[in-house]
Amino acid sequence: MVKSLSILVLAAMGIFIVDQNIKWLFVDGYRHYAECIDLILVYNRGVAFSMFAFLEETLKWIQLVLLGGVVGYTLWLKKNCYILPVGIMTGAGLSNVYDRFIHGGVVDYVYWHCGFDFAVFNFADVMIDVAVLWLLIVNFRPHACKS
Repeated sequence: MVKSLSILVLAAMGIFIVDQNIKWLFVDGYRHYAECIDLILVYNRGVAFSMFAFLEETLKWIQLVLLGGVVGYTLWLKKNCYILPVGIMTGAGLSNVYDRFIHGGVVDYVYWHCGFDFAVFNFADVMIDVAVLWLLIVNFRPHACKS
């Protein structure tokens, strides 16, 4: 249990630190414009595609409770195959929630606009997607998760 918790915490801390450092570049004024991707500063007051922005201050507390529930459930399961992806998801999620406390919204900065306009997103969003995909793969391949 201690080893699992250590892995989860280290993964979460690593993602949190990397994401916050990237975000501070943009908060401090970094911008870059290219043919398909612009690196710009946007504060997202909601979640994906600005959904639930109407929840305002309540949203960050809901997200904290959800993250705590995921971590608690993962530790309760005692399956090591879930620890690393949940650690990645937790670090990314906490980084986005931290933005809500500090900046009033999530710091997003990657704007894809080649062929179509896509949402503005950040490193933490990508890490959450990676973690969810990882968890889906592990969940649908039971032989990959024995402990």
